[in-house]
Amino acid sequence: MEFISGIKEKETVSIYDIIYGDDVAGNRVVSDTTVDSQALGKCAMEGKVVSVDGAVHTIRDMGDFAFLVLRKQEGVIQCVFNKEQTSFDLKTLKEGATIEVQGMVAKEERAPHGFEIRLNKITVLSMPSYDTMLPIPISKWKLKTSLETKLTLRPISLRNIRERAIFKIQEGLVRGFRDFMFSQEFTEVRTPKIVAGNAEGGANVFKLEYFGKKAFLAQSPQFYKQTMVGVYDRVFEVGPVFRAEKHNTTRHLNEYTGLDFEMGYIRGFEEIMEMEQAMLAYTFQFLKETYSKELDLLDVKLPDASKIPAVRFDEAKRLVSEKYDRKIKNPYDLEPEEEILIGKYFLEEYGSDLVFVTHYPSKKRPFYAMDDPTDPKFTLSFDLLFKGMEITTGGQRIHEYDSLVAKMEARGMDPEDFANYLMIFKYGMPPHGGLGIGLERLTMRLLDEVNVRETTLFPRDVTRLEP
Repeated sequence: MEFISGIKEKETVSIYDIIYGDDVAGNRVVSDTTVDSQALGKCAMEGKVVSVDGAVHTIRDMGDFAFLVLRKQEGVIQCVFNKEQTSFDLKTLKEGATIEVQGMVAKEERAPHGFEIRLNKITVLSMPSYDTMLPIPISKWKLKTSLETKLTLRPISLRNIRERAIFKIQEGLVRGFRDFMFSQEFTEVRTPKIVAGNAEGGANVFKLEYFGKKAFLAQSPQFYKQTMVGVYDRVFEVGPVFRAEKHNTTRHLNEYTGLDFEMGYIRGFEEIMEMEQAMLAYTFQFLKETYSKELDLLDVKLPDASKIPAVRFDEAKRLVSEKYDRKIKNPYDLEPEEEILIGKYFLEEYGSDLVFVTHYPSKKRPFYAMDDPTDPKFTLSFDLLFKGMEITTGGQRIHEYDSLVAKMEARGMDPEDFANYLMIFKYGMPPHGGLGIGLERLTMRLLDEVNVRETTLFPRDVTRLEP
């Protein structure tokens, strides 16, 4: 009888092991596999013979010897192949093959991480089946190919070092968000993505048949977040959001990842903005401390989120209209050009890449948004703009049953269609509010990319359903 009683120590080592040694590596948190930029020059296993597994990233044949670069989770390792020391026909090896190598660790300042492995043995684990070369040169520092090609060949293009770094940083954003939410006593929830009704109203929903019933893919976890505030007071979720919008722009996706939270017992919608500011400040600091290698690799400059200016919607429109001589065309919403100008204004005037725009017109907000009691034409809501693009929408919700029903009826909605949603208010809810952040957009602005598809693993838009 055999029993499984824990993870056995691997015979192969990682980049982290080679740099920091057995003692530190053995005690590290498994998920923290990023080698920081301060590791250069350290090589705890110098002079030791080690075994390493990985994928062949590139082969540079110099004649008498060759550089064999392996790709691993933490980065790349330079291996030196010498015919006299290794009995292996290097011509049989292809980029993309997975292998296990054995050799001695030696310091080499010019190599990635400051060391190389001088090989004495190569064992092939798997060999790719293509004939001549990979369809795109993933070993290049930057993929000089079209976005369309990168997305069509996504399983291959993601193996590029810079492409991989994008999604490690995105991982860090989610980790920072989660860590902060837990620190503020939020409970993580998971809400359904097949729903009977849509939260935002309108026609931009994906319809599907659900065992003879009409159903939709969830536009938002809004109704369920509010439900759970009545259970746990403070909740958050990281999950997919679906929007059946037919426009094909550089900032829209039909499926994206939402970072959502909802909090009860608030005294005003300002508390939601304060929570987001504190979360972003924490998350950016977390990135700086934990993902410095990826930030350096992509030359990312983290914004200062220690204080974020806030401006009313109508005031923001007036300011940019006057400074940039732009006529106000739509008094009820912000056009993309206006968002860009607002971002420019607050960067020039206050040195901030971030700005909260508050008190959006009620006409452009969902029915559950609380109207400003001093002027019901506006709501106690906000957007957060990051480098001139909206990445967050949030605000205070109506929490009283009668007020919610009255606003529904004023908009020509039938409360009976929302009976399950209204149930939570009929039986009592505290003053509450929350927000939703688009993860891919946040990553896009942080990395100064021009298209949100660059920061989406497998984008879904009006033309793309694969890979």
